[in-house]
Amino acid sequence: MPQTANIAILHEQINSWYTEAARNLPWRIPPEQWPWPDVDRPWAILVSEVMLQQTPVARVEPIWHEWIRRWPTPANLAVASPGEAVREWKRLGYPRRALRLHAAASTVVTDHAGIIPSDFQQLQALPGIGIYTAAAVEAFAFGIRSVVIDTNVRRVQARLVTGVAQAAPRLTTAETQLANSMLPADEVTTAVWNVAVMELGALICTVSAPACDRCPVRDRCVWVHAGRPTYDGPVKRVQKWAGTDRQVRGKLLQVLRDAHAPVSRHYLDMVWHDTAQRNRCLTSLIEDGLIEIVDVEKFRLPN
Repeated sequence: MPQTANIAILHEQINSWYTEAARNLPWRIPPEQWPWPDVDRPWAILVSEVMLQQTPVARVEPIWHEWIRRWPTPANLAVASPGEAVREWKRLGYPRRALRLHAAASTVVTDHAGIIPSDFQQLQALPGIGIYTAAAVEAFAFGIRSVVIDTNVRRVQARLVTGVAQAAPRLTTAETQLANSMLPADEVTTAVWNVAVMELGALICTVSAPACDRCPVRDRCVWVHAGRPTYDGPVKRVQKWAGTDRQVRGKLLQVLRDAHAPVSRHYLDMVWHDTAQRNRCLTSLIEDGLIEIVDVEKFRLPN
């Protein structure tokens, strides 16, 4: 682990770079500049964090704007049907996240008087909110000193401090300990640091084509000094899309999103040629609560 003096320099260099290079993303607008008085900022940040899971910013941003315009507070979403949440999720993928956001909104209304809690344990107790999302909301919505570790942070740490090209397929205890050791002491610096390291991983220290010549901490990077050795550890499996159940589930859901009335099975049967796979995917969507059976031959989004 780097020495305290070196960590302080990293904080300064990476945070300064972020101030100049950060993308102008709406959920990063600070409280004093928040332009939507009717939109609950912690709620908007929670929505962004759930949407950004395994989904690129470019796909998230327009749908995020639609969500907070339609449902500016948890209470607004809680009174809508789960099916409307799934419909407005559109093609972001992993649509169970929409149901979890709806359930989280309902829990916030029921258990927290409609106010997003700032406490980590209470955040993590919300439906669909894991350790990362709870920490991110704590840090970005409330400015609380918290360790936020996503794939970008893990990759930056792996190269900068441990000298390997990629992080392990799954988060390790050693990575969490390292992130804790590198956390600034004060909340203000920490809030910038968490998002700055993420941004460095997203824009500069990328997976396949890192722009080391533009990295603000190139001179301190163990991986660069080692000659950028090739990663030889365990590899995370990359999920394919074409022909998978995920693709078929998406096609089935899209038919129901486009409709505003129950859909006959005949129209669902038209979206995929493999009957067994199509039926399996339809059954799984019903089990996941993403589709409801109206009668034997008609289906709709959850009511």
